[in-house]
Amino acid sequence: MKPTLLVLAAGMGSRYGGLKQLDTLGPHGESIIDYSVYDAIQAGFEKVVFVIRQSFADQFKERFDPKLKGRVEVEYVYQELDKLPEGFTVPEGREKPWGTGHAMLMAKDAIQGPFAIINADDFYGREAYQAVVDFVTDSKDEKEYAMVGYALDNTLSEHGTVSRGVCETDTNDNLVNIIERTKIGYLNNKVVYWEDDKTTELTGKEPVSMNFWAFKNSFFNALEEGFLAFLKEKGTELKSEFYFNALVDQMIKGDKASTKVLSSDAKWFGVTYQEDKPIVQKSLQALIDNGVYPENLWK
Repeated sequence: MKPTLLVLAAGMGSRYGGLKQLDTLGPHGESIIDYSVYDAIQAGFEKVVFVIRQSFADQFKERFDPKLKGRVEVEYVYQELDKLPEGFTVPEGREKPWGTGHAMLMAKDAIQGPFAIINADDFYGREAYQAVVDFVTDSKDEKEYAMVGYALDNTLSEHGTVSRGVCETDTNDNLVNIIERTKIGYLNNKVVYWEDDKTTELTGKEPVSMNFWAFKNSFFNALEEGFLAFLKEKGTELKSEFYFNALVDQMIKGDKASTKVLSSDAKWFGVTYQEDKPIVQKSLQALIDNGVYPENLWK
């Protein structure tokens, strides 16, 4: 069964101050989402599900429906604060979303088979989508998931430090642990991370997670159980969030699942800093010049 692409886009309204400000990075006004969906279609994904908010649904659909019609099946689901299991309510004063695990759960009824999940504002590269399709085609174990691991130095910004989940794997390329490093960057042309006042050098080749994962459909059941447990423990808090990758980590450590790290040489782009934007535009133009993308993506 061909996979579905699940795009986490519910945070966009707040992050960009509205969709009109969604960064246009390609020569014909394309956003990173355009390139992600294009790559997914080329790799063999058969459906795209967008997790968005009702408040910008019309704008979002106006932007993507005309481009994608006839190319791939599209469905929209909505992440709202009050979309909670029976018996739970939003605590007074809470404004923060419930996290990526909750966002994923919104798509449970829209996805039948295996699926991959990406951030809306990250560029992952064609090879990553192909690696995920190959994994889904070959992997028959319902409890085997995958994560695309990027070489650390392909994910850094020249304009400041970044946070990255550095992956530890076993001899079979299965994920053992993700160590969150909150301050990684360049120092004297070397890749280092800062911890307090201490710096530690890295090779730059360490695999890191950029939130591109592949799951079997049964993961939705684990998400439901995990979210219920989260709400019982933290549902009255105003800022706690339920993260799907924290749940995967628990499942790996409890021998309930395994996660293959698919190594990718692709260059990851993201607009972490405003100064990153021209670099991303230049990188996309280079890919167009090299024939990876057409000049006008949806023409």
